[in-house]
Amino acid sequence: MLVLTRKAGESVIIGDDVIVTVLEARGDLIRIGIQAPRDVQVHREEVYRELQAANREAASPNEEAVQALAESLRPAAKPD
Repeated sequence: MLVLTRKAGESVIIGDDVIVTVLEARGDLIRIGIQAPRDVQVHREEVYRELQAANREAASPNEEAVQALAESLRPAAKPD
């Protein structure tokens, strides 16, 4: 992990097109601004983790869905 000291108004550049700027420091609270291209997702960590969990849950079929798929893939019984 890279650890930097920055004052209000100072920035850090990540890659070629992401700029993180310290806007304000008050006690133990720091306000930052992030400039990034629209195609770069920027989330607070807790929101990002919730999104990942929701995506995993949505991508995981429940037992009923698995059974329904299995039933639909079984060959139909031939009439006698």
